[in-house]
Amino acid sequence: MDLRLSTFFTVYRKIINRLVTYFGRGLLGVTPLGLTIYIIYSVFIWVDGLVPIDMPGVGFLIMFGIILGSGVLISTVLPKSFAGLVEGSIRHLPLVSLIYFSVKDLISAFVGDKKKFNQPVLVMMNREAGVRKIGFITQTDLSRLGITDAIMVYLPHSYAFSGELYIVPAENVKLLNLPSADVMKLIVSGGVSGK
Repeated sequence: MDLRLSTFFTVYRKIINRLVTYFGRGLLGVTPLGLTIYIIYSVFIWVDGLVPIDMPGVGFLIMFGIILGSGVLISTVLPKSFAGLVEGSIRHLPLVSLIYFSVKDLISAFVGDKKKFNQPVLVMMNREAGVRKIGFITQTDLSRLGITDAIMVYLPHSYAFSGELYIVPAENVKLLNLPSADVMKLIVSGGVSGK
């Protein structure tokens, strides 16, 4: 009787271990895809809801057309002086200017002609311990702050859309000869991406 019970529990444990392994692999395979689809779907629904039309997808197409048309208009038709005039007017509105220019700078850091996160670097954080962090140079001229021997480096956090801005001595920064997108993916994934 003991031998049968022992064999039963051994087989039972193997089956449970196999099921847990399969579940873990399934979770690893399904979660990133499911989360990506969910985020894209949520953005689609949100944008689609901006235009009060009851046909699914029409609001999204209208918003896409408006944004695309604005891009064409700003790039080809409107003179730069007009854009400068609008931004100059916005600068005089305290709260509006803070929001407008913060959003504009954030978006232009990732897209457009003036991408900011295009110089990936390795920053020495603690020489004795040999601790380094990966980030991006955002400013090299800090003379307006009265600083001449340092640069600004943005260090994104892993698994978050946040980070910290440091002013670091230039000699503690080493340029990385890697594509910016690969470095950002490596940082955001906590170092597990890009193998």
